Amino acid sequence: MKLDRKQILAALETITIAGEGKNMVESGAVKNVLTFGNEVVVDLIVTTPAMHIKKRAEDDIKKLIHEKFSPDADVKVNIKVEVPDNNEVKGKSIPGISNIIAVASGKGGVGKSTVTANLAVTLAKMGFKVGVLDADIYGPSMPIMFDVENEKPISVEVDGKSKMKPIESYEIKILSIGFFTSPSQAVIWRGPMAAKALNQMIFDADWGQLDFLLLDLPPGTGDIHLSIMQSLPITGAVIVSTPQAVALADTKKGVSMFMSDSINVPVLGIVENMAYFTPEELPNNKYYIFGKEGAKSLAEDLQVPFLGEVPLVQSIREAGDYGRPAALQTGSIIETVFEDITRKIVEETVKRNDNLPPTEIVKITTMAGCSAVKK
Repeated sequence: MKLDRKQILAALETITIAGEGKNMVESGAVKNVLTFGNEVVVDLIVTTPAMHIKKRAEDDIKKLIHEKFSPDADVKVNIKVEVPDNNEVKGKSIPGISNIIAVASGKGGVGKSTVTANLAVTLAKMGFKVGVLDADIYGPSMPIMFDVENEKPISVEVDGKSKMKPIESYEIKILSIGFFTSPSQAVIWRGPMAAKALNQMIFDADWGQLDFLLLDLPPGTGDIHLSIMQSLPITGAVIVSTPQAVALADTKKGVSMFMSDSINVPVLGIVENMAYFTPEELPNNKYYIFGKEGAKSLAEDLQVPFLGEVPLVQSIREAGDYGRPAALQTGSIIETVFEDITRKIVEETVKRNDNLPPTEIVKITTMAGCSAVKK
């Protein structure tokens, strides 16, 4: 069978490079296809240096040509990595989104994602339009917490461009890497690929009109945080901590990161999670299992607002596991707690937008007014 360049090029339109939304021809990844008798040479450009991505693309091309055209074809795939200059997306505000709030923690296990989910539903109950971006690439939990594990975002056309439509649950628009991987699949990505996935969920999504977009960041102070702040003008950050000394030490580092001269993102305040335990049979008793008012004292020391305490209550954990955030429980103590915290966040956001200029995009490459919000 004679190898025809045009036919091979057309066949390559059936292959998509992992992490790309378009096929490799439409995306411009295929730069050239040459045929010399029984030999086929494909020049390919990829935007990630990840070895498994390059290997998969090469294997897919060879398999397609061998199966569709000639099993004896000598196929050579020349792959060049060109990481795009993201200046075209960095620094953009997202049209229609009034406030972008980063919810962060200095260490894992303090309940940051649980707090994010409950803040989101409380804002929605207050009448705001809310979205959640699960930016915890390596440990996404929002699909579970909003009971949408089996959902998959669909593609919609907006102003002639293909966009991802966020999943909606309890009137919250949600995007997470968890929608694109199986629950048992580990995300083994280096920084550039993780950053690219985040940029796609940020800028290639049809978020529509939102008063608040909450970013559920990974714990710590690392590459993902920097990528987010290089891409978006963050309105402010909310820090979640538990009262014990180990968590507070890391919380202090997290606050320091946002308040550093090179980052300069306003800290709206600190939330103390698992502040105390009250047994159901002793409703007037409070047991400070992890220490008393540690985060409150830290907020005073750092001169940032203290937003409130969330008690250690079994129903909060159960509600998250069942995919119905606890703040949805009308008349519960948890509803009241999150209403108070959320109201303070809104107030701090209003003050921040009234008194400070818009946050600038972080321009470093290594770590070193709000009309939609009503009082």
